[in-house]
Amino acid sequence: MRTSTDRARRRRAALIAGVVGLAAGIAGSWIPSFWGDEAASVMSASRTWPELWRMLQVVDGVHGAYYAFLHLWIGLFGASEFSVRLPSAIAAGLLAAGTAVLAGRLGGPRLALTAGLVAALLPRTAVMAAEARSYAIGTAIAVWLTVLLLALLERRRTPWLWAAYAVGAAAAVYVFLYLALLLVVHGVFVLLAHRARMRIWAGWAAGAAVLAAPIALLAAAERNQIGFLAHRDYITLQNVLALQWFDPVTAWPCGALIAIGAVAAWRARRLSPDRARLALLTALWLLLPTAAILLASVTIAPMYTVRYLSFCTPAAAVLVALGVHATAAWAAARAPVRAPLVSTALLAVLLAAFVPNLVVQRTPYAKDGSDWREAAAYLSARAQPGDAVVYDARPKDSEAPRLIAAVYPSAVAGLRDPALISAYRGRAGLWDRTRSNTALTAADLGGAAWVVERGPAAAASPDVRHLETLGYRIRSEHRINVTTILRMTR
Repeated sequence: MRTSTDRARRRRAALIAGVVGLAAGIAGSWIPSFWGDEAASVMSASRTWPELWRMLQVVDGVHGAYYAFLHLWIGLFGASEFSVRLPSAIAAGLLAAGTAVLAGRLGGPRLALTAGLVAALLPRTAVMAAEARSYAIGTAIAVWLTVLLLALLERRRTPWLWAAYAVGAAAAVYVFLYLALLLVVHGVFVLLAHRARMRIWAGWAAGAAVLAAPIALLAAAERNQIGFLAHRDYITLQNVLALQWFDPVTAWPCGALIAIGAVAAWRARRLSPDRARLALLTALWLLLPTAAILLASVTIAPMYTVRYLSFCTPAAAVLVALGVHATAAWAAARAPVRAPLVSTALLAVLLAAFVPNLVVQRTPYAKDGSDWREAAAYLSARAQPGDAVVYDARPKDSEAPRLIAAVYPSAVAGLRDPALISAYRGRAGLWDRTRSNTALTAADLGGAAWVVERGPAAAASPDVRHLETLGYRIRSEHRINVTTILRMTR
């Protein structure tokens, strides 16, 4: 029986988890440089409304809702690293609080606090909480939508709440396409645990599917956008079992806790039916989307990376929390110690084990090794107005050094970009249109040129060799992390 004291404790647990999630998301979020995926967000959101609409009809249509939100956000708060990552940090707080509410609804206040804190500091949360992408926002929507579903299943609700569920489920798909799989999870859960409500759920779920149909059709039309996954070896045991939600150090302890929690909840299903339903729901949430994406990647087309399943993070946190409490109960039954003390100690050790990953995620080169901010600052401090910049064109678009000019425009203001044909804002595509660096002449470059290369052996790059044929010589070379900047004059 749920008492007012119990409800107050669950609300307090959600508040604590939310504050910790928000604080962990904000802490040091401004330190890492922008990287390729974030450059896509900033460049898209920085366009005018007509420019953004034109782009979305060609590419990145599935991210249109997020880009539109970020456009408004940048208009109010600017496009610094801290600013554009702050919505994700706020969403991380909401997803931690939502995880606590979800766990508390079927597992009580202590489980609520454990699950919420685990969700706040889980390695996958640490990544998406400080990234200008839609993953944290989508995950927050997913967990609160699941909380709403439980509320609807537990007692009779007015139709407008079911309508809110349908609209929320459709909106989730517009935020991130793969959240459509959450409806599959919900459907299987309702079928197994609340079969009497299956008809009403199916009707509103069908309404959500109709509302989400336009974005699904757009995604099908732009499906070649993720064709690059065919050339990446992302489907590995380490990615699927470890890095999808954890890090290499905590993956196996957390995996063991998930197994312990799920088995313990199933064995005690007659004594604790609510916890059994919670374990069932979160196990479905963890397994079904992963299985569906892996199967589709093998049979249809590659569509898997660890980031795409970030919305399953709350399920992982709840199952880990169930494992913590099951392990504590087992230890307390065999030693003169109280279970709450054991679970508190286990939780403290687990959260401490998450901290090193959080620290690493807030270092300057944490985002795919990107060092663009430092490179931009170097150019700003040393290049003279009118100098030319030659950006390495060999890397893939999302790693191209010329993105420095897009995400740190003030640093290169006044410098010439002789390879540029048309800037991204004037195009329907996502990136700049350029000509080959080997087509540049001495007249294009002028007296001094700064060559920005990615990778080692920059002095032997095709760009440097071409400039040497034009009479230019290296006067200085500065290596940062993955970027090298050379100054060349005739």
